[in-house]
Amino acid sequence: MCGITGGVWTVDAPPLRQSELDAMTDVLAHRGPDGRGTHREQHDAVGVALGHRRLSIIDLAGGSQPLANEDGSIWITFNGEIYNYRELREQLVAKGHQFRTAGDTETIVHLYEEYGVDCLAHLRGMFALAIWDRPRQRLFLARDRLGQKPLVYCRQPGRLLFASEIKSLLQADGVAREVDLEALDDYLAYLYVPHPHTMFRGIHKLPPAHYAVWERGELRIENYWKPDLARESTLSLAETQEALAATMRESVRLRLRSDVPLGAFLSGGIDSTAIVGLMQEQLDTAANTYTIGFPVDDYDESRFARQVAEHLGTSHHEFMSEAASVDLLPTLAWHFDEPFADSSAIPTYLVSQITRRHVKVALTGDGGDELFAGYPRYATVQRLGAWDDLPRWLRAAMFGGWWNRLPAPNREQSLLRRWQFRMGTLRQAPPQRYANWVTIMHNDLRRQLYNDQTREQLVGHDPSHSVAAAYRQSGRRERGVSAMHADLLTYLPDDLLTKVDVASMAHGLECRSPFLDHKVVELAAQIPYAYLTSGGGPKPLLTSTFPQFFPEAIRRRPKMGFRVPLDHWFRQTHADYVRDTLLSERAVSRGYFERTAIKRMLDEHRQGRWNHGDRLWALLCLETWHQTFLDASPSATASAAAILRPERVQALTANTTYSENGSNRT
Repeated sequence: MCGITGGVWTVDAPPLRQSELDAMTDVLAHRGPDGRGTHREQHDAVGVALGHRRLSIIDLAGGSQPLANEDGSIWITFNGEIYNYRELREQLVAKGHQFRTAGDTETIVHLYEEYGVDCLAHLRGMFALAIWDRPRQRLFLARDRLGQKPLVYCRQPGRLLFASEIKSLLQADGVAREVDLEALDDYLAYLYVPHPHTMFRGIHKLPPAHYAVWERGELRIENYWKPDLARESTLSLAETQEALAATMRESVRLRLRSDVPLGAFLSGGIDSTAIVGLMQEQLDTAANTYTIGFPVDDYDESRFARQVAEHLGTSHHEFMSEAASVDLLPTLAWHFDEPFADSSAIPTYLVSQITRRHVKVALTGDGGDELFAGYPRYATVQRLGAWDDLPRWLRAAMFGGWWNRLPAPNREQSLLRRWQFRMGTLRQAPPQRYANWVTIMHNDLRRQLYNDQTREQLVGHDPSHSVAAAYRQSGRRERGVSAMHADLLTYLPDDLLTKVDVASMAHGLECRSPFLDHKVVELAAQIPYAYLTSGGGPKPLLTSTFPQFFPEAIRRRPKMGFRVPLDHWFRQTHADYVRDTLLSERAVSRGYFERTAIKRMLDEHRQGRWNHGDRLWALLCLETWHQTFLDASPSATASAAAILRPERVQALTANTTYSENGSNRT
């Protein structure tokens, strides 16, 4: 797991100087603390530069990058893991390819020599890569199928820059720091910026399952993998369980390949329990598992993790944290590069920090909810299908606008207000309804926050389009399945996987997600909804496929989620801080919002009339991002204004205390 960066340019464009390449590479040091390398070459018509920061996991002695083939005509800088590299290596050796290293990176180089851009079809893993093809004078960029590893790029006249993180691109001359207002609107709707956009105008994310080819100054982007989400499997339930068990065991087996110690995150939920169970099944020794707990019962899952660890016999490490909460905001803002307001980034950052003290690799349960109907909202979406089957005239009469003419009190839990919202959503088509349902700030609320100028610039923009389009990819399948697939294509890569990648790589920890093996995804995506939901407890297909892993209390426990108490923070602990920050002259001068609208939101929350916790956190993250990237000079951001320095990290987490409980605490 590493950080990659670089660029390519024509003779008429500004070259990427070695000093710029060095700055772009070294700002990624947290992603690759074990080594660095650069490669730069200039030809008559084109120049190329590649940078790499290494986190050594496989082939510790011989895996330095950038890496070339035998004659130096093909160069690669690569971030990720190819889990089937041993099998691919055997096939390539049989075809006459010669290897100088024992890792997975050189496998990609020879695979590209053999198949060109079609090499991606052979890769089983998570990756972001850049390959310089000197004979064709071509730069080839690619990102893994589910979007586990990030890759951003900036296109300029005659030049293309790329990197694992936006802050790397910002070290190059000519990369503007301008806010994309439509991306800001998307962010406030969903708490993240959906691909292919970023908060910076002119900087884009390469979408999951896509590659880009730059040749002679032209850029072409293509989709190379697209599972058939509209197709439903004809396997029986027993056949489905048999196929799932075999595919998951293989996925976990491949992800146990490592030349350094590895462990697993264990929350005590269904997904992490299944992964740890499969992991423990294949290890000769007790698996290392890690849990972080909080001193508030409603937010603490450590007791459930302890039960699972005892049941499976893992070597369990449990930590209790008094989280530094908003004190971590500057650190998180710098690492995420753009506003990111999923507050579970805080516990994810902290559990990654403590896990990295013990191991370099951790398996996770990411993807289980989106593949196996883990969120309660899927069942609600499924039930609402009955309303959509009613005659149109009856729906119009029942869900007409007359509900909205009734005056409702200004309280979030008002029964009438909740009915008005539900009646309004039932009038919408299912894709649009789901897209609006998963927003954190709906359209009317965002319009109330914006000033006149912002509203005018956003006329015609609708953040819901991307989610609604993803929902439609399931065709005529059941609505619960469509909602799952919408999350699989949007929420999973843009929120959950971004969170895990950034929070773990901030500490040089590699996270591997067996549920996101593309063979698992292709199988799970076609499972009938009835198979996913029939039976007791959450995710019954998983618990019935692997019953030996789940104590009864775990199998039946409701989903808790990885959360922090924003509601409490912004009414009590940090109420003055958030108010002073959001109503400061500096924040108001950004020019997006009406000060009176922000003040009204703060008052409603503090008085308990509304729970604006997530929305206030989103505004707070936005302001902190501005201070970090737009108010700071480029040189200050390059050095992270000492955020990278150990003493700065220690200072930021000074109020975060840990107490560790040993293996299988009873």
